[in-house]
Amino acid sequence: MTALKGRHALVTGGGRGIGRAIAASLVKAGATVTIVGRNSATLEQAIMQGDAHGAAVADVADYQRVQAAVQEAVSRYGPIDLIVANAGGAASAPFMKSGPEVFRQMLDVNLLGVTNVAHAVLGAMTEQGFGRIVAVASTAGLKGYPYVSAYCAAKHAVIGFVRALALETARTGVTINAVCPGFTDTDLVAESLGTIMAKTGRTREEALGELVKHNPQGRLIDPSEVAGAVLWLCSEEARSVTGQAIVVAGGEI
Repeated sequence: MTALKGRHALVTGGGRGIGRAIAASLVKAGATVTIVGRNSATLEQAIMQGDAHGAAVADVADYQRVQAAVQEAVSRYGPIDLIVANAGGAASAPFMKSGPEVFRQMLDVNLLGVTNVAHAVLGAMTEQGFGRIVAVASTAGLKGYPYVSAYCAAKHAVIGFVRALALETARTGVTINAVCPGFTDTDLVAESLGTIMAKTGRTREEALGELVKHNPQGRLIDPSEVAGAVLWLCSEEARSVTGQAIVVAGGEI
């Protein structure tokens, strides 16, 4: 499959989980892929296993470091055509135990992690008349869940940003979209299972049931399914799709 041959893609949070699956799918589609993350060892492992071509170490919440990472990627492989802003994080606590620092943390990684990378590439994309920016949001960006108010607020902000920027760029050849996975089989969900087990005394099977009850198909989403949606949004066939939030959640929304 070479649908994206000649395209340079940059994936944040590309060293593991959904980001790693997306990077691998982009490589298989013929793109040159740069992954960005905070753990250099994880990034190098992905490259060694053929799931990416290059890497840059950066905290996506750090505007200057994101700018530097993008320039590093451009100097190696040329202009960036495709951005997948995947890096994110979650925090679980009742609202009354979620102080300003929790909300700031969630906004920094989940919202600024998207806006920072978009700011770093949009000018060049507009000049070349082509670009794809895909934010990996969440069903939590479209509905509420208890005990994750800060996370839901940040992911709702991502969807609002995507919809607004899509209108600004509608006539430039650049599309801006979001993919909204439900509970996905990743390290992040494994941590959530551990938290549920620790706080409630439930078994792993019982804790898993608490998560998959949101999915009408009764299962966790596989990262490759999210990657498939991203791959399509990056394609030429999706050129008229912009400002959308594509839900990958087994019918949850």
